Formats: sequence, structure tokens, C-alpha cells
Amino acid sequence: MPIASEDGVFGPATEAAVRVFQERRGLVVDGICGRQTWSSLVEAGYRLGDRLLYMRNPYLRGDDVVDLQRRLGALGFDAGRIDGIFGPDTDRALRSFQRNAGLSVDGIGGATTLLSLQRLRSKGPEIDPAAVRESVHWQGTPTTLAGRRVALGESGGVNAFQRAVQHELVGQGAIVTLLSHPDTAILAGQANAAAAEVYVGLALAAPGRGCRAAYWGAHGTVSPAGRRLAGLILDELSISGAGTDGPPVPMATPILRETRMPAVAVELGPPRLVVEQASIAAAAVGRAIARWVDGPCLDLT
Repeated sequence: MPIASEDGVFGPATEAAVRVFQERRGLVVDGICGRQTWSSLVEAGYRLGDRLLYMRNPYLRGDDVVDLQRRLGALGFDAGRIDGIFGPDTDRALRSFQRNAGLSVDGIGGATTLLSLQRLRSKGPEIDPAAVRESVHWQGTPTTLAGRRVALGESGGVNAFQRAVQHELVGQGAIVTLLSHPDTAILAGQANAAAAEVYVGLALAAPGRGCRAAYWGAHGTVSPAGRRLAGLILDELSISGAGTDGPPVPMATPILRETRMPAVAVELGPPRLVVEQASIAAAAVGRAIARWVDGPCLDLT
């Protein structure tokens, strides 16, 4: 990572360092230390043992929580997605570990619990229980959109396109919830509250950009179902004549990190795609989701 001098000036070297950090953390790479980047910088500063870890409101977040989740998962205690958020799944896994290790079951990751985790550290290959569970779950679900709960979110500017995609999905029997809010973290909460089985976020791409898609991926883990859906959406958009800017990418933006179901963030571009070819592109997104439920992939690599 570029080294910025400590001169109190946000110059080219500092901007370059911010961009590298954003890329490594799966954030939007814009060189701006906004709210998301600053929060990620704070989280990156925590190491396991720096503080007590437990479930509270708002949830604790940080790289120390990532380490705790990874260690629990390696020992067979499913802490949910390795996302650095100490929520109910992590609390449940920690209490289960404490119970099995003969420790006080208080749900607190303190010195005694962390020492036991270190002593029992798995020497085998690392497995992401959440990714395995997601893949197995989707492999065993119906291969039709009929009755499936789909959340379509947008953060401004693509309401008409969102409704066009809804029309395509409802025509295939899906139960579609439309969500709209400029704050994607709030969109994630709304999707969770709606008990959606899959979330697709729609947004306008930056000027000069083609279509892009992202799925959850950070800390060496990914959402297999989200990755496959992102690929299918870009594939169908490309077949329909839309330009795409490369393959789908793993990211850890709030909408992908905080949704509790497979999620994809799609950027649509150029603008004429949303205006002049809305019906064609919306049909492509609908076909992609139909293909996705017809056979989710079990690839965990």
C-alpha cells in the first residue's frame, strides 16, 4: 500500500493509499474517505483480544470479529457469514463453543474463551460453513420462481426499470418486494425484514461505464449463490446487447454485507440502456433470476 506522509495534507499519496485500502476491503474505489471507508478503517484496527466481544445493539464490528468467526467456523461452530458483524449467529456459535469446551456460557469472547479457541485451533483446511450451508440450501429448493420471494432495491434514478423487472418476475409467479432508499444499509434492513430469499439491487452506472455486477466477498470468503446470480445477470444482459465491464466482482459494500440472503448489486449503463432498452434489459434480468433458481451452483472455490 502506498505510504502517505504524516503532514496533515490529503494529497496524491494519501488518495492513492485510500484507493488501495478500498480495493482490498471490497469497497467502492473512489479515493474518498467517506463514511463507509472510515468505518472500515476503524474496523481494520481491531485485533482479536483488543476488546471483549459480545452481542449488543448496535452490533460490534471489526476484524477481531472476523477472526473470531473464522476460528469458530474452523472448529465446526457455524457463526454465519464471516462478515465481521457480531450478530445472533456469532453469539449462538460462541455459546455453543463455550458449552462444548466446559467454559462459562456467557456469550462473551474474553481472555479465557479466546485462549481456549487458540489451544483448540484447527490444523486442517479452512472451511466456510456459511458458504457450504448456502450452497446446500439452494441446491435443495424448488427450481421455479413461483412463490419465491424476491426483493428489488434501488437507491435512486431507476424506479421505472425496477418496476419493469418486477413485471417480468411476477409474470413467472414470483412474489416481488420493491424497495427504494438512498442509504443501502437501510435497503439491506428492509430486505431482511421482508424475509426475501434473494436481493437484487439496481443502480445507474457511472458515466462511460457499461453494466457491472457485484456479490458478497471479503476476508477470503464469498457467497456462492450470489456469485452465480451476478454472473448470470451479466451473461443475460450481454446476450441482450448490453455492454458489460468485465466479470462480476466480490465486494463488501453495506448492501452485500448486511443482507441475510444471497444478494447482487447491479449497475446499469450506459443511460440509454435504462431508457431506450428498458424492456429488453429488464427481461434479461428476469431470465437470469429464473436460470439461477433452476440450478444454483455448488462451487465453493
